[in-house]
Amino acid sequence: MAIIERPPETPAETGTGAPAAAASESYGFFRRPVETKGWKAWAFTVDHKKIGIMYGAIAMMFFFVGGLEALLIRLQLAQADGQILSADKYNQMFTMHATTMVFLFVMPMAAAFANYMIPLQIGARDVAFPRMNALSLWLFIFGGIFINSSWILGGAADGGWFMYAPNSSVPFSPTNGVDFWVLGLLITGIASLVSAINLIVTVLNMRAPGMSLMRMPIFTWMGLVTQLLLLFAMPVITVALFLLMFQRNYDATFFSVEDGADPLLWQHLFWIFGHPEVYIIVLPAFGIVSEVLPVFSKKPLFGYPFVVFSGAAIGFVGFGVWAHHMFAAGLGPISVSVFAVATMAIAIPTGVKIINWTLTMWGGKLRFTTAMLFAVGLIVEFTIGGLSGVTHAVAPSDTQQTDTYYIVAHFHYVIFGGGVLGLFAGMYYWWPKIFGKMLNETWGRWNFWVMIIGMNLAFGPMHIVGLQGQPRRMYVWTENRAGEGFFNLGFWNFVSTIGAFILGVGALLFLFNIWASRKNPPAPIDPWDARSLEWLTESPPKEHNFDRIPSVNSLDEFFHRKYEDVGEGDQHDYKRVATGAEVIANEEAHADAHIHMPSPSYWPIVLAFSVPVLAYGVIYSSLLIAAGAAIAIMAMFGWALEPPTADESEFDPPPSGDDEPSKEVAVSV
Repeated sequence: MAIIERPPETPAETGTGAPAAAASESYGFFRRPVETKGWKAWAFTVDHKKIGIMYGAIAMMFFFVGGLEALLIRLQLAQADGQILSADKYNQMFTMHATTMVFLFVMPMAAAFANYMIPLQIGARDVAFPRMNALSLWLFIFGGIFINSSWILGGAADGGWFMYAPNSSVPFSPTNGVDFWVLGLLITGIASLVSAINLIVTVLNMRAPGMSLMRMPIFTWMGLVTQLLLLFAMPVITVALFLLMFQRNYDATFFSVEDGADPLLWQHLFWIFGHPEVYIIVLPAFGIVSEVLPVFSKKPLFGYPFVVFSGAAIGFVGFGVWAHHMFAAGLGPISVSVFAVATMAIAIPTGVKIINWTLTMWGGKLRFTTAMLFAVGLIVEFTIGGLSGVTHAVAPSDTQQTDTYYIVAHFHYVIFGGGVLGLFAGMYYWWPKIFGKMLNETWGRWNFWVMIIGMNLAFGPMHIVGLQGQPRRMYVWTENRAGEGFFNLGFWNFVSTIGAFILGVGALLFLFNIWASRKNPPAPIDPWDARSLEWLTESPPKEHNFDRIPSVNSLDEFFHRKYEDVGEGDQHDYKRVATGAEVIANEEAHADAHIHMPSPSYWPIVLAFSVPVLAYGVIYSSLLIAAGAAIAIMAMFGWALEPPTADESEFDPPPSGDDEPSKEVAVSV
């Protein structure tokens, strides 16, 4: 722990006319930035809000990279005997499309909202470990760059996002693409683990006074469950990736059947991670929907405890259904039966959520803002994906559908309809909180409807061609297999391609909306008449989040500070007694005298940079391993020895009557 002095921001605040602090203080080899501006304010930040924004910006960039990969896939399949991609490039494209969307877009975009909103929703000034938070961001960024550098260094991975052994071994994939994939996912996996531990500790230890677990907003609850899933699922895939790395680079035989290995070992390890991964993707979106629906229905969330415990149940049961991905692998009738029953059981808590969301809207004063449209869209599209998923719990049906486009249709309705639509709802809902400006609602509605039409045109026909037996991962289909009428593969593949391009246009409309809204006037301080604690701040929030750490007396604390219940008995009749601006002004009037915030640091980015250097060394040269290790050791020593800018004794309060202004203290953990 290092304690530093942070001078007041302006000479007027000091009363001395002293200039602002320099960009950094020098202490020999190690330096600590004290006050940063420009790009350094972002590169060296440990502020959870800036880290959340950077997570979101990079994730959105990867969203469009993954979308471009998807469009190339659909162009290849738009007509018989497609010539857009070779077989090898097609394999690389569908592998990287899935990898990009799952690991480099949906997961980090959910992390963006978690990093930004969870401390605000629980009334904290920051996360528990600010520099670890910065480390997780830069590991994600460098991991994403590392994976995609394979495109220019010999070709990308070509074994599918599940990378089944032995197809991922050197004889079947002799280029370095799989090595980039393995090592890149190890880097991003470390980022996820670091972030998960940080957010778990933050939620459990840093809640505002009075905020019990059952007073936490649902998004924070779903974020906590998601981080616990990451904490227990990521080590499993990490073990699998290490085994594959040693097999490919150091002649190990973990997946070599000819040497006595179990041919299903990789599948079990991957899917023990892979199925909880589905809920790692959708639970944050469920949390966002559970925040959006009550606000725009003018009602509290129906059945709050049921929504909380159903989310926890999804996380728990999600670890017990992985083998339904392996029904065609010859597990035996008993194993298949057990996992089939578990798969049916997990539909129950999911159904509970859908029922509670529907009853939240029932009888409410609905406002169909763009955020509300995306939230309702999630309910509809995820339900469609869930219904097609139920058929996979029936082993004979699943055996027929396995490795066909019916599976592709199902998981796109679940992941895009359940995960991505929820994330877009969050972007429209929290945009004025994060950036202080509203997105254009007219363009937002266009964004929603074009995406919904494109999504259903792209993924709906995949059910039809899949039930006819069109295999997934087939890079061409021939004219003589096109069929006629309803069973015309050519027609439905062409419709799916058109839908994919419409979906792409819808996504671009979001970027256009951001550009068109850049000069909008400042948003109202409480534009939606919101309910939860993150709105008890300015927009965007100050660096220290809250002028006074709030005391929480009820669920939906911000709402109850604005409204008084004048009903009698079980009848609730809420009367407005204050506006959001008045509530926030009252907090500012009683601001805390001393606020402690962490100082910027560049050691997280240096330590994160060492990891891809190590990874390149595994592929190319032991000299790079030595260089990466040297950078890592230097960064860890720099991190540990980062000096204070003043003696701790200087922070003792001045004697009574002393005119010297009080000094603000920043603590870096």
